[in-house]
Amino acid sequence: MRYTVLTLFPEITDAFFASSIMAKAIKRGIIEYRAVNIRDFARDRHKTCDDAPYGGGPGMLMLAEPLGLALEAALGAAQGEGRGRPRVVCLSPSGRPFDQSVAKELAGQAELVLLCGRYEGIDQRVIDLYVDEEISVGDYVLSSGEVAALAVIDSTYRLIDRVISGQSLEEESFSGGLLEYPQYTRPEVYANMKVPEVLLSGHHERIRKWRLEKRIEKTLCRRPDLISRGREGGLFDEEINRIIDGLAANSTRFGGGLDFQGEENE
Repeated sequence: MRYTVLTLFPEITDAFFASSIMAKAIKRGIIEYRAVNIRDFARDRHKTCDDAPYGGGPGMLMLAEPLGLALEAALGAAQGEGRGRPRVVCLSPSGRPFDQSVAKELAGQAELVLLCGRYEGIDQRVIDLYVDEEISVGDYVLSSGEVAALAVIDSTYRLIDRVISGQSLEEESFSGGLLEYPQYTRPEVYANMKVPEVLLSGHHERIRKWRLEKRIEKTLCRRPDLISRGREGGLFDEEINRIIDGLAANSTRFGGGLDFQGEENE
Protein backbone atom coordinates (compact mmCIF):
# COMPACT_ATOMS: atom_id res chain seq x y z
CA MET A 1 0.00 0.00 0.00
CA ARG A 2 1.21 3.47 -0.82
CA TYR A 3 -0.15 6.61 0.86
CA THR A 4 0.28 9.94 -0.91
CA VAL A 5 -0.88 12.86 1.23
CA LEU A 6 -1.54 16.29 -0.29
CA THR A 7 -1.22 18.86 2.45
CA LEU A 8 -0.22 22.39 3.35
CA PHE A 9 1.50 21.05 6.47
CA PRO A 10 3.52 17.90 5.61
CA GLU A 11 5.26 17.98 8.98
CA ILE A 12 2.01 16.82 10.62
CA THR A 13 1.82 13.59 8.63
CA ASP A 14 5.59 13.10 8.41
CA ALA A 15 5.77 12.65 12.19
CA PHE A 16 3.14 9.90 12.14
CA PHE A 17 4.91 7.87 9.47
CA ALA A 18 8.19 8.09 11.38
CA SER A 19 6.79 6.51 14.55
CA SER A 20 5.78 3.18 16.07
CA ILE A 21 4.34 0.31 14.01
CA MET A 22 4.04 2.50 10.92
CA ALA A 23 7.79 3.18 10.86
CA LYS A 24 8.44 -0.57 11.08
CA ALA A 25 5.99 -1.27 8.25
CA ILE A 26 7.78 1.26 6.06
CA LYS A 27 11.19 -0.21 6.92
CA ARG A 28 9.91 -3.67 5.96
CA GLY A 29 8.62 -2.35 2.63
CA ILE A 30 4.96 -3.10 3.37
CA ILE A 31 3.94 0.57 3.39
CA GLU A 32 5.15 3.48 1.26
CA TYR A 33 4.49 7.13 2.05
CA ARG A 34 4.94 10.42 0.26
CA ALA A 35 3.83 13.88 1.29
CA VAL A 36 3.11 16.45 -1.41
CA ASN A 37 3.32 20.03 -0.21
CA ILE A 38 0.56 21.90 -2.04
CA ARG A 39 2.44 25.19 -1.57
CA ASP A 40 5.17 23.91 -3.90
CA PHE A 41 2.66 24.24 -6.74
CA ALA A 42 1.60 27.83 -6.04
CA ARG A 43 2.94 30.12 -8.76
CA ASP A 44 3.21 33.43 -6.93
CA ARG A 45 6.19 34.37 -4.78
CA HIS A 46 4.09 34.24 -1.59
CA LYS A 47 3.03 30.62 -2.28
CA THR A 48 -0.65 31.60 -1.93
CA CYS A 49 -3.03 28.66 -1.67
CA ASP A 50 -6.28 30.32 -0.56
CA ASP A 51 -8.62 33.15 -1.52
CA ALA A 52 -12.06 34.55 -0.68
CA PRO A 53 -15.08 32.58 -1.98
CA TYR A 54 -17.15 33.87 -4.87
CA GLY A 55 -20.57 35.02 -3.69
CA GLY A 56 -19.21 36.27 -0.38
CA GLY A 57 -19.25 34.64 3.00
CA PRO A 58 -16.78 34.11 5.82
CA GLY A 59 -13.40 32.44 5.60
CA MET A 60 -11.16 31.43 2.73
CA LEU A 61 -11.15 28.58 0.22
CA MET A 62 -8.22 26.54 -1.04
CA LEU A 63 -7.37 27.62 -4.58
CA ALA A 64 -8.07 25.30 -7.48
CA GLU A 65 -4.83 25.82 -9.43
CA PRO A 66 -2.16 24.72 -6.92
CA LEU A 67 -4.38 21.83 -5.80
CA GLY A 68 -4.95 20.72 -9.36
CA LEU A 69 -1.24 20.87 -10.17
CA ALA A 70 -0.37 18.93 -7.02
CA LEU A 71 -2.91 16.24 -7.91
CA GLU A 72 -1.67 16.05 -11.49
CA ALA A 73 1.86 15.53 -10.16
CA ALA A 74 0.75 12.81 -7.75
CA LEU A 75 -1.32 10.97 -10.36
CA GLY A 76 1.37 11.37 -13.00
CA ALA A 77 4.02 9.92 -10.69
CA ALA A 78 1.88 6.85 -10.01
CA GLN A 79 1.15 6.23 -13.67
CA GLY A 80 4.76 6.90 -14.64
CA GLU A 81 5.83 4.13 -12.28
CA GLY A 82 3.33 1.76 -13.87
CA ARG A 83 1.05 1.58 -10.83
CA GLY A 84 -2.12 2.78 -12.51
CA ARG A 85 -4.41 5.51 -11.26
CA PRO A 86 -4.62 5.70 -7.45
CA ARG A 87 -7.90 6.23 -5.61
CA VAL A 88 -8.22 9.93 -4.73
CA VAL A 89 -10.00 10.62 -1.44
CA CYS A 90 -10.90 14.06 -0.13
CA LEU A 91 -11.46 14.35 3.62
CA SER A 92 -14.66 16.32 4.07
CA PRO A 93 -17.46 16.57 6.68
CA SER A 94 -19.95 16.14 3.81
CA GLY A 95 -18.44 12.84 2.67
CA ARG A 96 -19.41 9.20 3.15
CA PRO A 97 -19.29 8.24 6.84
CA PHE A 98 -16.09 6.38 7.65
CA ASP A 99 -16.34 3.11 9.58
CA GLN A 100 -14.56 -0.23 9.82
CA SER A 101 -16.16 -1.58 6.66
CA VAL A 102 -14.89 1.44 4.69
CA ALA A 103 -11.47 0.99 6.29
CA LYS A 104 -11.35 -2.60 4.99
CA GLU A 105 -12.42 -1.45 1.54
CA LEU A 106 -9.72 1.21 1.35
CA ALA A 107 -7.07 -1.12 2.77
CA GLY A 108 -7.48 -3.19 -0.39
CA GLN A 109 -6.30 -0.36 -2.61
CA ALA A 110 -2.78 -0.31 -4.05
CA GLU A 111 -2.48 3.44 -3.42
CA LEU A 112 -4.54 6.13 -1.76
CA VAL A 113 -4.11 9.81 -2.54
CA LEU A 114 -5.51 11.72 0.42
CA LEU A 115 -6.41 15.37 -0.07
CA CYS A 116 -6.33 17.36 3.17
CA GLY A 117 -8.59 20.40 3.24
CA ARG A 118 -8.14 23.59 5.25
CA TYR A 119 -10.03 26.82 5.89
CA GLU A 120 -13.63 26.76 4.59
CA GLY A 121 -12.92 23.96 2.16
CA ILE A 122 -11.79 23.30 -1.40
CA ASP A 123 -12.84 24.78 -4.74
CA GLN A 124 -15.58 22.41 -5.98
CA ARG A 125 -14.03 22.17 -9.44
CA VAL A 126 -11.04 20.27 -8.01
CA ILE A 127 -13.39 17.78 -6.39
CA ASP A 128 -15.38 17.39 -9.62
CA LEU A 129 -12.27 16.88 -11.75
CA TYR A 130 -10.04 14.69 -9.60
CA VAL A 131 -11.70 13.24 -6.51
CA ASP A 132 -13.10 9.70 -6.57
CA GLU A 133 -14.71 9.93 -3.16
CA GLU A 134 -15.25 12.27 -0.23
CA ILE A 135 -15.02 10.70 3.24
CA SER A 136 -16.08 12.05 6.62
CA VAL A 137 -14.53 10.71 9.83
CA GLY A 138 -17.47 11.92 11.92
CA ASP A 139 -20.33 14.34 12.33
CA TYR A 140 -18.14 17.22 13.46
CA VAL A 141 -15.88 19.79 11.81
CA LEU A 142 -12.09 19.78 12.04
CA SER A 143 -9.82 22.67 11.15
CA SER A 144 -7.22 20.17 9.93
CA GLY A 145 -7.80 17.74 7.10
CA GLU A 146 -4.51 16.17 8.16
CA VAL A 147 -6.10 14.88 11.39
CA ALA A 148 -8.88 13.23 9.39
CA ALA A 149 -6.39 11.77 6.90
CA LEU A 150 -4.34 10.27 9.73
CA ALA A 151 -7.46 8.63 11.15
CA VAL A 152 -8.09 6.99 7.77
CA ILE A 153 -4.45 5.98 7.41
CA ASP A 154 -4.20 4.55 10.92
CA SER A 155 -7.36 2.46 10.56
CA THR A 156 -6.42 1.10 7.11
CA TYR A 157 -2.70 0.35 7.25
CA ARG A 158 -3.11 -1.98 10.23
CA LEU A 159 -5.45 -4.15 8.11
CA ILE A 160 -2.80 -4.75 5.47
CA ASP A 161 -1.18 -8.19 5.50
CA ARG A 162 1.95 -8.55 7.65
CA VAL A 163 1.59 -5.18 9.42
CA ILE A 164 -0.14 -6.68 12.48
CA SER A 165 -0.75 -10.29 13.45
CA GLY A 166 -4.00 -11.50 11.92
CA GLN A 167 -5.00 -13.01 15.25
CA SER A 168 -4.86 -9.56 16.86
CA LEU A 169 -7.52 -8.33 14.42
CA GLU A 170 -9.97 -11.19 14.89
CA GLU A 171 -11.50 -10.23 18.25
CA GLU A 172 -11.06 -6.47 18.43
CA SER A 173 -13.93 -4.02 18.35
CA PHE A 174 -16.17 -4.22 15.25
CA SER A 175 -14.76 -7.57 14.12
CA GLY A 176 -17.71 -9.90 13.66
CA GLY A 177 -20.11 -7.04 14.47
CA LEU A 178 -19.24 -6.88 18.19
CA LEU A 179 -17.14 -4.71 20.50
CA GLU A 180 -14.04 -6.13 22.15
CA TYR A 181 -14.15 -7.92 25.51
CA PRO A 182 -12.49 -6.38 28.64
CA GLN A 183 -8.74 -6.96 28.88
CA TYR A 184 -6.56 -7.47 31.98
CA THR A 185 -2.84 -7.77 32.68
CA ARG A 186 -0.51 -7.70 35.71
CA PRO A 187 -0.82 -7.17 38.62
CA GLU A 188 -3.48 -9.72 39.53
CA VAL A 189 -4.94 -7.29 42.10
CA TYR A 190 -5.08 -3.54 41.45
CA ALA A 191 -6.90 -1.00 43.66
CA ASN A 192 -8.58 -3.94 45.45
CA MET A 193 -9.97 -5.17 42.12
CA LYS A 194 -9.03 -8.70 41.08
CA VAL A 195 -8.68 -10.13 37.61
CA PRO A 196 -11.70 -12.36 36.81
CA GLU A 197 -11.00 -15.91 37.99
CA VAL A 198 -11.84 -17.46 34.63
CA LEU A 199 -8.86 -15.69 33.03
CA LEU A 200 -6.54 -17.30 35.59
CA SER A 201 -8.00 -20.78 35.13
CA GLY A 202 -6.03 -21.82 32.06
CA HIS A 203 -9.23 -23.40 30.72
CA HIS A 204 -9.27 -22.22 27.10
CA GLU A 205 -12.87 -23.08 26.31
CA ARG A 206 -14.19 -21.36 29.45
CA ILE A 207 -12.09 -18.31 28.63
CA ARG A 208 -13.40 -18.28 25.04
CA LYS A 209 -17.03 -18.42 26.21
CA TRP A 210 -16.46 -15.75 28.87
CA ARG A 211 -14.87 -13.40 26.36
CA LEU A 212 -17.65 -13.95 23.83
CA GLU A 213 -20.31 -13.26 26.45
CA LYS A 214 -18.52 -10.10 27.56
CA ARG A 215 -18.26 -8.90 23.96
CA ILE A 216 -21.99 -9.35 23.50
CA GLU A 217 -22.79 -7.80 26.88
CA LYS A 218 -20.70 -4.70 26.13
CA THR A 219 -22.21 -4.34 22.66
CA LEU A 220 -25.78 -4.67 23.96
CA CYS A 221 -25.08 -2.05 26.60
CA ARG A 222 -23.15 0.49 24.55
CA ARG A 223 -24.00 -0.14 20.88
CA PRO A 224 -27.34 -1.96 20.48
CA ASP A 225 -27.38 -0.67 16.90
CA LEU A 226 -24.53 -3.07 16.12
CA ILE A 227 -26.56 -5.98 17.47
CA SER A 228 -29.53 -4.95 15.34
CA ARG A 229 -27.34 -4.61 12.26
CA GLY A 230 -25.65 -7.96 12.87
CA ARG A 231 -28.94 -9.79 13.24
CA GLU A 232 -30.49 -8.19 10.19
CA GLY A 233 -27.41 -9.10 8.15
CA GLY A 234 -27.22 -12.67 9.42
CA LEU A 235 -23.76 -11.98 10.80
CA PHE A 236 -24.13 -13.93 14.06
CA ASP A 237 -24.03 -17.70 14.53
CA GLU A 238 -26.39 -19.75 16.72
CA GLU A 239 -24.21 -19.42 19.83
CA ILE A 240 -24.06 -15.63 19.63
CA ASN A 241 -27.79 -15.30 18.99
CA ARG A 242 -28.55 -17.53 21.96
CA ILE A 243 -26.36 -15.41 24.26
CA ILE A 244 -27.94 -12.21 22.94
CA ASP A 245 -31.44 -13.52 23.66
CA GLY A 246 -30.49 -14.63 27.15
CA LEU A 247 -28.74 -11.38 28.12
CA ALA A 248 -31.40 -9.11 26.64
CA ALA A 249 -34.28 -11.01 28.24
CA ASN A 250 -32.75 -11.29 31.71
CA SER A 251 -31.16 -7.90 32.31
CA THR A 252 -32.77 -4.49 32.73
CA ARG A 253 -29.41 -2.99 31.76
CA PHE A 254 -30.30 -3.66 28.14
CA GLY A 255 -33.88 -2.44 28.29
CA GLY A 256 -35.42 -5.85 29.01
CA GLY A 257 -37.49 -6.09 25.84
CA LEU A 258 -35.10 -4.74 23.26
CA ASP A 259 -36.16 -5.49 19.72
CA PHE A 260 -32.55 -4.87 18.52
CA GLN A 261 -33.58 -1.73 16.68
CA GLY A 262 -32.42 0.42 19.58
CA GLU A 263 -35.97 0.76 20.93
CA GLU A 264 -38.05 -1.10 23.48
CA ASN A 265 -40.86 -3.35 22.38
CA GLU A 266 -44.27 -1.92 23.04
